[in-house]
Amino acid sequence: MASLTVSGEARVPGDKSISHRALMLSALADGRSTVRGILQSADVHSTAGVLGALGAMMPPLGDETLVVTGRGRRGLRAPSTPLDCGNSGTTTRLMAGVCAGHPFESVFIGDASLSRRPMRRIARPLAEMGAEVTLAGDSLPMSVRGGALRAIDWTSEKASAQIKSAILLAAVVGGVEATVREPERSRDHSERMLRAAGVQVTANGTSVTVAPVESLDPIDIVVPGDPSSAAFFVALAALATNGELRLPAVGLNPTRTGFFDALRRMGAAIRVEDERDEGGEPVATLVASASGTSLRATRAGGAEIPTMIDELPLLACVAARAAGTTEVTGAAELRVKESDRIATVVANLRTLGVEAEELEDGLRVTGSDRPLRGRIVTHGDHRLAMAFGVLGALPGNEITIDDPSCAVVSFPGFWELLSAVAGRSHR
Repeated sequence: MASLTVSGEARVPGDKSISHRALMLSALADGRSTVRGILQSADVHSTAGVLGALGAMMPPLGDETLVVTGRGRRGLRAPSTPLDCGNSGTTTRLMAGVCAGHPFESVFIGDASLSRRPMRRIARPLAEMGAEVTLAGDSLPMSVRGGALRAIDWTSEKASAQIKSAILLAAVVGGVEATVREPERSRDHSERMLRAAGVQVTANGTSVTVAPVESLDPIDIVVPGDPSSAAFFVALAALATNGELRLPAVGLNPTRTGFFDALRRMGAAIRVEDERDEGGEPVATLVASASGTSLRATRAGGAEIPTMIDELPLLACVAARAAGTTEVTGAAELRVKESDRIATVVANLRTLGVEAEELEDGLRVTGSDRPLRGRIVTHGDHRLAMAFGVLGALPGNEITIDDPSCAVVSFPGFWELLSAVAGRSHR
């Protein structure tokens, strides 16, 4: 098998989850917030566009440092047109929570992919709080008529940072208390940033409570590198036969690092250097060493799934090159992402000649060292394009991605960086 050597540094763009929330809380704060290193992606532009349509003063996202003058906790105004969220589920669900606390009606729309994604999961708690939410079945378009809200103690059926954040943001804007209980712990970026904005947030195991607040303090934040973006290059290094790759300033929030833990179980060598705290988020340099000839299968499931949900397609691609059969369970949420990621990942792996099987809530992948050849159908799903792009970077494989441009949703410049690190073109 041909060898791949990695070396040098791969600097990934800002965290998408944190970028969304930084814009939202800056717009709701009293005073001027400063945001550095924001992600320049289509999804984040969707959030900026929605906030602008609601009267927020959004500076150009291309500026290295954004200074946002907030309109106050309930200072947004009624939109004159539907709020176009593009492909961004985070924009839709979190901004529905924000709008639920404002005394006007908002209509949320999105592209074809977003319009198939489930929204009743946020409509139910927002309606319980007193907002009027109307859906087209279980999806967009969605109308949210907000106003005076009431406190809520909500038990979520699944661990979802988007459901949790929608409720917490609605409570903050509405000036009421909210408690959200989850079966497992989901990402806590909203809680960390709300604390930075002066909100009293109490976390107890898998539940979190926000107290009523009169106003939000402006924030000052440097957005760390996105661990979900870093995962592609950590995986590439792990699959390589020689060298190591450094990824500086990556966010290592413990609710986001499950993929790195799984890779270590598979035999990958990943170390952490220069650990520090930036704006309430842990940040460090990741150093990933070549391990490709010794990777082995693993099992992933249970409480760790929310910590690696976005990286599971990538884990399946790594498993295609690991000895043994990797099994993922407890990940039914993958079926309602930008695509049905279980069905699509398995179908594409089979197209390449990999032994793969769908489970109701996950998948099984048996690895081999055979050359992989074929055309990947992404259905416009950015994470699938990039995950299979990593496989395509390995010498001996001949993999074509049908829609490489969809990576811009979360990682502008991905293909250029991948080519620079791996030394070949993958489009």
